[in-house]
Formats: sequence, structure tokens, C-alpha cells
Amino acid sequence: MSEPTPAATSIYDTLGGEAGVRGLVDRFYDEMARNPAVQPLRAMHPPELGESRDKLFWFLSGWLGGPPLYVEKKGHPRLRARHMPFAVDSSARDQWMSCMRVALSTASLPRDIHEKLDTALFQLADHMINRQ
Repeated sequence: MSEPTPAATSIYDTLGGEAGVRGLVDRFYDEMARNPAVQPLRAMHPPELGESRDKLFWFLSGWLGGPPLYVEKKGHPRLRARHMPFAVDSSARDQWMSCMRVALSTASLPRDIHEKLDTALFQLADHMINRQ
């Protein structure tokens, strides 16, 4: 009889669990705050980013295979519906991805996982577009 195969490691675990995902979120929002090229995106957020940081951390935790914190705290994410009050166009998507790519650039991920995650995050951001 062969040994059982170990369960696949989630991206959440590969990023370093809670601390790794929190670091990714912090780098994302730090980039948004410092980069003048993404100020239209920054303007969609409240002056204080603490709650925004928490919500993205909670969402990404579950989305990346960790604990479903967002669902536990807020219910189903309903991302598109929650973003409807904001004018999300391709420019906002690209600004969001620019910040996320800076954050991802410091994550210690194998190249294939980095590429898959970048693609998945782009698809997620693209799905948020609600204005031409």
C-alpha cells in the first residue's frame, strides 16, 4: 500500500499564513497611499484605511485558501454588488492591479504560483468593472 499524498498547500499557506497575507495587504495599501499615479483609486477609499485593510485581509484570507474570515464577519462577499457604488472602470482595475503587483513583487512565491495568482487577481479585478 502506498503512502497517502499530502494535501496540497494553499496559496494562503505559501504566502506565510495570516502574517503573509496581512503583509501583502499592507504593502498594497501602502503603495496606494504613496503612488500619485493611483490617486483616483485612493480617492474611492475613506481617509483612514484601517477598515479597508481589514476587509481586504479578511477576503483574501478565505479566497487564498485560509480561514473564511470575511464570510464569518460580513457574510457572502458579493464583491460586485458591494463595489457598485464606486465607478470601477478599466483604469480603476489597472490601478488596483498596479498596487497589487507591487505588493506581490515582495512575496516569496514560486514563479508558477505568482503567475497564477496574478492572473486570478486580474480576473477578479476585471469582474469588478461596472462602468465603461
